[in-house]
Amino acid sequence: MTARCIPPEPEFQSAAEREAWQRLRTQLPDGAVLFHGLRFSDRKQDREADLVVAWPGVGVAVAEVKGGQVGLADAVWTQSGRGTVKEIHPTDQARICKYLLRNYLSEDRRWRHGWPRLAHLVVFPFTDVPADFAAPDCPRWMVVGKGDLDDAAGRVWDALRWVADQPPPPTAEQVDDLVECLAGRMLPQVDLVAAAEERERVCDLLTERQAKVLDTIRLMPRVEVRGGAGSGKTWLAVERARRLAAGGQRVGLVCYSRGLAAFLQRRVELFAPTERPAYVGTFHGLGVDWLDAPPGSDDDSDYWERRLPEAMRGLAEARAERDRFDAFVVDEAQDFADAWWPALLAALRDPDHGGLTVFADEGQRVFARQGRPPVPLAEVPLDENLRNTRQIAQTFGSLAPEQMRYRGGDGPPVRFVPCATDDAVGVASDAADALLDEGWAKQHVTLLTTGRRHPVQVERQEHGQDAYWASYWDDDDLFYGHVLGFKGLERPAVVLAVNGFRDRTRAQEMLYVGLSRARDLLVVCGDPTLVREVGGEAVAIRLGCGRKG
Repeated sequence: MTARCIPPEPEFQSAAEREAWQRLRTQLPDGAVLFHGLRFSDRKQDREADLVVAWPGVGVAVAEVKGGQVGLADAVWTQSGRGTVKEIHPTDQARICKYLLRNYLSEDRRWRHGWPRLAHLVVFPFTDVPADFAAPDCPRWMVVGKGDLDDAAGRVWDALRWVADQPPPPTAEQVDDLVECLAGRMLPQVDLVAAAEERERVCDLLTERQAKVLDTIRLMPRVEVRGGAGSGKTWLAVERARRLAAGGQRVGLVCYSRGLAAFLQRRVELFAPTERPAYVGTFHGLGVDWLDAPPGSDDDSDYWERRLPEAMRGLAEARAERDRFDAFVVDEAQDFADAWWPALLAALRDPDHGGLTVFADEGQRVFARQGRPPVPLAEVPLDENLRNTRQIAQTFGSLAPEQMRYRGGDGPPVRFVPCATDDAVGVASDAADALLDEGWAKQHVTLLTTGRRHPVQVERQEHGQDAYWASYWDDDDLFYGHVLGFKGLERPAVVLAVNGFRDRTRAQEMLYVGLSRARDLLVVCGDPTLVREVGGEAVAIRLGCGRKG
């Protein structure tokens, strides 16, 4: 449970502000919004609200935060700390900001709901406030003291309950409108494409900052990095392989899917020769291309699942030590079966202690495999979604294995187009064409299916998998794919056709993958009942399917 924060990473003026913000951020529910440093200016004054809480179904609270030791004597508030004592006016500051907020909304044409329920309060994170405290302009329910911090959100709720004679509290939709008025949102539809291009740079910058994770594990040869969709795992996997190779190690960068392998290969082509891994590709390609194992048919599942991995282990053990690898980096490691890991370890120069870094998301186990590396791995969690807009990340957030913080910024609302399951592909095709009419470039749009493949995908795959995945980078047309093959990849705009599921036992995982592939704009086409059955009530509500019954 984490509130949406604006800005996501504030610059605090005091330790007290940081303490109050951190407590509220973790205690408020997902639908609430926590503003920091919200400034209001009119012709008479310029004021800053330390914290503003917008809580759907509860109200809007303005809080003034004061650090140090706060006292009240003879109707004068004082603040002491670092050997100084000064007079302060916390309740006046909170009350004035409350009315400035109300006046601002009344003058903003985007706000069409009347005044929301409003309250003001003061927060003293380092001052013990007795239970019987009271002042004419500041009753006890209006104060959050040091002893109240463990229930700071509850105190905000109480403050808004005490003003129940005010207008009704804002709905979730009204809170979104409040955010638009106070923080700004994406510009009109004609500017979505330009905004998406800018957001891509921001996402890349945020993901690069994740490199601190690699700094932490640089001396750890065997690590498992776990994170949900949008946490930057693939970027980290590539960077981990680059760093190991640059350090003189012979590195293999492997995954399961051909599409992700093609993406990884293109990424490493940008590296200097001394930074490139010795092998980049699929696990099975390692057996065929490096170990010269006999190729098999795509229709022979036993070959890929059992016979080839068994053969790879023996072939790897027969290889000279100089030809083996110092370390492997595995992306989307949850796709690997138990029978595959021994072959990979056998390809290491030191199977017992050689490097093994795996990146995984347990929520994306879309294949009927429950494999795990058979060796101990230090676990490192990633708890931030960096690459999806908040609107998209919240849509699939309930399906992720763990709650993540949303740092990908604001974007346009997720669109849901209700239709029958059998009609989903056709409706999705129309929706994709509509995106092109809106100005999206063809190479920025992907149409994914959850059941049968789109006819265009079927046609393109008839020319071979290599040619099909090469079309992912073509500018001539949008890309057509299936969620099973698109894990680890993303597009600025994705149209998802929920046209059934091949394996209902993996349907939730497949929906999770499909919903998380869009970085900026997500359009979902399908039957609301099926979406609710697979994704649950939270996903249905986020998509606007409505509540059950």
